[in-house]
Amino acid sequence: MKPDKSDYEGRDVVNLTIILELNGDDLVQQSPLKLPDLSKFNMVGSGSYRDGLLDPESNINASKSITRIALEPKQKGKIRIGSVLVTINNKIYKTEPFDIFIKDIDKKVPAKAVASNDVYLNMEIDDREVYQDQPTVAILRGYSRNIDNLRRVKNIRLPEEDHLDVHPINFNKSEIDPTGISNMPTQILAVFMVFPNESGYVEVPSVSASVSSYSNSNKIVSNKVKLNVKKLPADAPEGFKNAVGKFKVDVYKSTDEKVEAKKPINVTVKVSGEGNLANMHLPEIAKSEDYEIYAPKIVNNFVVGEGGFTGDISANYIIIPHKAGILNIKTEEFSFFDPENAQYVALGGKSLVLNALTAEQLYDSKTTVEKMNDYTNDFLETVDSPVLKTTAFKVKEKRKFNWNILLINISIFAGLLMLYFAFRKWQKKQRLVAESVSNKPLGSVSETEAEIRERLKTDTSDYFSYLNNLKEEQNFDAFFSTVAELDAEVRSEYFEGQGGSFVSFIENFKGRSVAEEYQNLQQRIQMEKYSPVHSEQSLDELYKDIVNIYSKISK
Repeated sequence: MKPDKSDYEGRDVVNLTIILELNGDDLVQQSPLKLPDLSKFNMVGSGSYRDGLLDPESNINASKSITRIALEPKQKGKIRIGSVLVTINNKIYKTEPFDIFIKDIDKKVPAKAVASNDVYLNMEIDDREVYQDQPTVAILRGYSRNIDNLRRVKNIRLPEEDHLDVHPINFNKSEIDPTGISNMPTQILAVFMVFPNESGYVEVPSVSASVSSYSNSNKIVSNKVKLNVKKLPADAPEGFKNAVGKFKVDVYKSTDEKVEAKKPINVTVKVSGEGNLANMHLPEIAKSEDYEIYAPKIVNNFVVGEGGFTGDISANYIIIPHKAGILNIKTEEFSFFDPENAQYVALGGKSLVLNALTAEQLYDSKTTVEKMNDYTNDFLETVDSPVLKTTAFKVKEKRKFNWNILLINISIFAGLLMLYFAFRKWQKKQRLVAESVSNKPLGSVSETEAEIRERLKTDTSDYFSYLNNLKEEQNFDAFFSTVAELDAEVRSEYFEGQGGSFVSFIENFKGRSVAEEYQNLQQRIQMEKYSPVHSEQSLDELYKDIVNIYSKISK
């Protein structure tokens, strides 16, 4: 094995050539070429060529195979490429390892993006060499010179193809990285998982999105990514369908009740583990003359993991035994492919043995207390009382506490308590106004208004403490609505009935510097309110400025 060169620039493709020569009719190749660890590269292409010569007169048998592999390096620096192994006539032959040097990898963006304020999308998939039905994670990034444009990216549409199963992980936008690539700000817009269900070179289509502005909405698309999907080995065991990952199968009866013949029972088949849980075929319960099966209800309980979906998926069956006796419920054979070890794992079929009883046997197996409860329930259900609704006295085996009723009662009590305190506060204000009018000598109208306004003056300290609590709790919606309420209170107290703008009013009575600080604060509040990500430092600074400005205005 040899490379095309030893030093590579930036994003050059590393081309490796592997040559295998066999001279002699007694040489038998017993294994395919086993490549070294190439996890530090993305495989972008491969191909092979075989040629041979057979001369019966001279008894010469020679064959030659040439394999080319194209690799894209993931990191810079010196990288060691190990040996290629092959087994011939029970003997292992290998190539000599060697080193190559990769210079700085500079991720490039289109030239037009550098000089523009538009948004550009880039889809990144690190692991581009996977098995069929094995997941790989894709990251969608946005690039723009104008940070505001990144906040306007909406309506992200993931690719849809027959040979791909795409499942979103999240659409949570990350914090904007101002340096990015080539000093262009970048932001993660979405993360999703791709399951290729065909082997070969599979192309992941572009992701589309829209950038909304005040006048129109523009559609943008990302790049396409090619995957090298390896075909699953041919020696698949019986029961293998498309499960790729690591799994286990359980079958059990869903309740503790005894089984009665010709009465329905709930049986669950659960597959748990990590892999393509969302797309795999579950093992079904095998048909039998001893019972009748109804279509199952599928229940998903999994989350995104490093190797696919982690959790379990259950099929809840309803089965009716046809007769009493031993009931053997079996599932189909189940196998899966483990991509980590590159081998199949056969779990076989699972079975659940139950004992179906007749009605008489079920009655005899009950305790005296259970028989008494059954008799009481039957009596109360069948005998109609003209005075009492007897079904309300039905004896129950278990009684659960209803938490919903408790929460509703607590909410009603809290609401009444808040109304009571609000009413008391209103009464107190009315009493203060009445005392100010009756107990003090009458003065001029302006003096009376000033005195009443002083008594009803907004207590900004209460707002400040409440805003601090909301900031600590990270309740951003309530924080900004409270700021708007504080601003409205201050405006109504000082500016009501005045002409012009509130900024001009502040400039006349508090000075130009305070007016400019107030105007800048309002702009910052609006920018922070509609920002997709709120940092703790920016909110702390904003809170301090709110306290400073409104304290100056209310003095």
